[in-house]
Amino acid sequence: MTLPSPGFFDPTRLGELYHERAAMVAQTADEYRKKHGIKPAAKDRFRIAAFGIDCQIGFCVPGASLFVPGAVEDMGRTVAWIYANLDRLTALHFSLDTHRTFQIFHPAWWTDKDGKHPAPFTPIRYDDVRGGKWLPISHPRESLEYCRRLEASGKFVLTVWPYHTLLGGLSHALVPALMEAALFHSLVRMHQTHFETKGTHALTENYSVLAPEVRELSGQPVGSFNAPFFKLLMEFDRVYVFGQAKSHCVLSTLNDIKAEIQSTDPGLADKVWILEDAMSPVPAPPIDPLPADLDFPAIAKKGIEEFKRSGMHVVKTSDPVTF
Repeated sequence: MTLPSPGFFDPTRLGELYHERAAMVAQTADEYRKKHGIKPAAKDRFRIAAFGIDCQIGFCVPGASLFVPGAVEDMGRTVAWIYANLDRLTALHFSLDTHRTFQIFHPAWWTDKDGKHPAPFTPIRYDDVRGGKWLPISHPRESLEYCRRLEASGKFVLTVWPYHTLLGGLSHALVPALMEAALFHSLVRMHQTHFETKGTHALTENYSVLAPEVRELSGQPVGSFNAPFFKLLMEFDRVYVFGQAKSHCVLSTLNDIKAEIQSTDPGLADKVWILEDAMSPVPAPPIDPLPADLDFPAIAKKGIEEFKRSGMHVVKTSDPVTF
């Protein structure tokens, strides 16, 4: 039996920006807990984590610089799922993509020979940098090495993204409807919501919550595997994963989880449950012919199939949460 959504939840406002109504949410939470006899999360025998990847305004609200088409509908299903399963979800965890102006994937980092910055979604390849087509404004040796190492990984080429999820800006925050759901869960289940930031180092992209795309440049570390957060997640009996974008941050995070599981305990894959209808891929750029490494929907689809084969579960928000 699933629980009803609280009265303040309005699914027509999922794409809107507004202040979280904390006082009203808190009052409703007390009444809701008593009415439905919901116990504190600390009493759960089977512990379930819900892990939302980059469910931020910058990706999930129309008009944001990196809005992912489909994200509003994804958030609608996600928030409804959280409310419906509030008594089964022990803890909520959210990553926050966190950036500043001058980072290697932002336009300000690069210029052409005339001093013009690249347009958003411009791919910058190693040969472009080596040949002088694109010039970094700082750290030239490390920037060239970064492009080489990134391409050698076989995952992505460097893409210039619009300025997004800037620390201190509105786009950095969780979607308001989801923030209210997190607050409501925290108060009803008496369990603090966990937030994990990522992406602050200027010289590397950080699609994955667990590790940057490149970990070392010129013999100096620029990031490492987030072992404490991985351990925290794996302490739960089950982890539901959702968020944006399916082709980038979700995919990269799940790839890191899969790699760590396979190198330590393959049986842990059974703990990972992917909410496939709560995530969407970045659309492919309008390039003809389209290179395979920029066909983001196809990359996402292939990744999901690989996760299935590894032992992870792929489910929908409409599937019952049973244990």
